[in-house]
Amino acid sequence: MQTRTLIALFASSLLLAGNALADRPGSDWISIDDALSKARAAGYTELHKIEADDAGYWEGEGLKQDGRLHEFRIDGKSGAVIRDQLED
Repeated sequence: MQTRTLIALFASSLLLAGNALADRPGSDWISIDDALSKARAAGYTELHKIEADDAGYWEGEGLKQDGRLHEFRIDGKSGAVIRDQLED
């Protein structure tokens, strides 16, 4: 019984540590809703993912009107789309 409890506690601590290390938007960043709006304004018709990058960007991917997968990078503070290219 003690072994199971220790294993469960260890697994829980790993999950919590992983969440603490996850990339998060800075307090002075544009909101994720604003980042999604910027991506749509750049021609994305279907967004598959968007996440905060530890380098200060919102990064994501989705489809454009050409039906092909593209990736984008949006500056977290200014909201400028600084990369918009076909996914390799």
